[in-house]
Amino acid sequence: MAKKDKKLPAEEKISATEEIYKKFKQRPGLYIGSVVILILVVIAFVGGDFIAGGGLDRRNRDLTFGYYDNVPITLIPGNYFSENLQNMERMFRAQGVDVNDFIISAQIWRRAFEGTVTHTAILEMMRKSNYDVPKNKVDREVARLPFFQEDGRFSRTLYHQYPESTRNSIWRQEYEKLIKLMFFSDYSGLLKSEGEALFIANMSSPLRSFEMVAFKVDNFPESEYLSYAQNNSSLFNSIHMSRITLGSNEREARRVLSSVKDGITTFEDAAKNHSQDMYKENGGDMGRRFFYELDREIINPSDREAIFKLRNGEISDIVMTVDGWAFFRVENETIQANFNDEIVMDRVRTFIRNFERGKMEDWAIEQANEFISDAKENGFDNAARWRNMDRHAFGPLPVNYGGTELFTSLDSFSMTGFSSQELNTLARNENFWKIAFSAPVNTPSHWLVQGNNVIVLFPVEETTADELSIENTASMFTSWWLSYISEQLMQQFFINSSKFDDIFWEVYFPSN
Repeated sequence: MAKKDKKLPAEEKISATEEIYKKFKQRPGLYIGSVVILILVVIAFVGGDFIAGGGLDRRNRDLTFGYYDNVPITLIPGNYFSENLQNMERMFRAQGVDVNDFIISAQIWRRAFEGTVTHTAILEMMRKSNYDVPKNKVDREVARLPFFQEDGRFSRTLYHQYPESTRNSIWRQEYEKLIKLMFFSDYSGLLKSEGEALFIANMSSPLRSFEMVAFKVDNFPESEYLSYAQNNSSLFNSIHMSRITLGSNEREARRVLSSVKDGITTFEDAAKNHSQDMYKENGGDMGRRFFYELDREIINPSDREAIFKLRNGEISDIVMTVDGWAFFRVENETIQANFNDEIVMDRVRTFIRNFERGKMEDWAIEQANEFISDAKENGFDNAARWRNMDRHAFGPLPVNYGGTELFTSLDSFSMTGFSSQELNTLARNENFWKIAFSAPVNTPSHWLVQGNNVIVLFPVEETTADELSIENTASMFTSWWLSYISEQLMQQFFINSSKFDDIFWEVYFPSN
């Protein structure tokens, strides 16, 4: 069944900072307005070094982190940047996040900075368009602020209790807020279209409900590991060798090889004095290595074959490796792979998972194809029950590629064995939606590989969104969603603008 909220499960590997920032972006109105002004008042009264967190040394420094259209974006007590920073730190603290953590603090500062870039860009655009706010309008807004009220009316006494610098900062904040309100009012007004809203809202149909089974790629059975190992046994033979690597200088490599073969120097001394790899301190000793490891080190197959045929104590000619020219000495001859040895089988599993994962996927796909055939003949329920497989039910939901908030999203449903992040990734898989909504109802779908799963869907029902639901979606599109998405895209537009000169990290982590 669908979850009641969008909170991430505890096992999901997503930082607290990402979740908090997501909440901030969803409801920015909670953190602006009078709360911002109160923060400024606290700053004015407390004074001192009000900026917290991070390893940034702020003493006697110009904290200009960038420029937008040649306008400096500087952190000064009482300006928008400092307000934004303070506000975000308070949000994080409220969530139990340590804002003094080095990495988290850097994230907070960066996000506060990016918000200030958008703020600066909007004000600059409005200035160049010759828009201004009448002084008396700003005065009226300041007079309405709650901390200047007494018995429901503006109090000059309360107003003059604050220092002039604080009053000026408050006035400036209200002035900029009014300019931005006008900008967003005009901007949002241009974006809204009833026809477009209705068109988008109708995308909420049709809705489908599903059952789903998943074949885990990592359930690749031991019998398959052993079969692969037996059919490719030479990969898992092993040999004990030493190596001297001389980099790109072939002539030097041949000179060192000759000195070793002529007995002028020992192999071990040559390794310590000339080799350029990790084995030099051990006299070149590489330990016992599996053939598949050497396949990736020695470039030419004929060179590998020649080296594997050497006897104890014999030294190879120089060969090209991934690290440059090298030559090898055999310490112990080849040992044939023993697949009764658990150490060898662990290497087999590691090799297949890292280099032959396609074999594992092919196995899972084969299981899925057998399931699909069985489900078509005997029913989805029977096919799943006979295999003792978990069935995941979800829906109804429409095609919601990417998981937009306008429609029911895939990650709003709980599925055992799938994290919200995995469902979110699945929702961004175009093939998932094509398969889900092209399969006939009450018929198993084609399989789909997604991460560690090969998925088979079973559409159990298809319905149409009712008229009221479509109207509500259209209303949400025009009243909230369009502005929300536009603001997100707007920030990226300004951040990627050629007018933006970003020196944030150079200032945050100064070189001296």
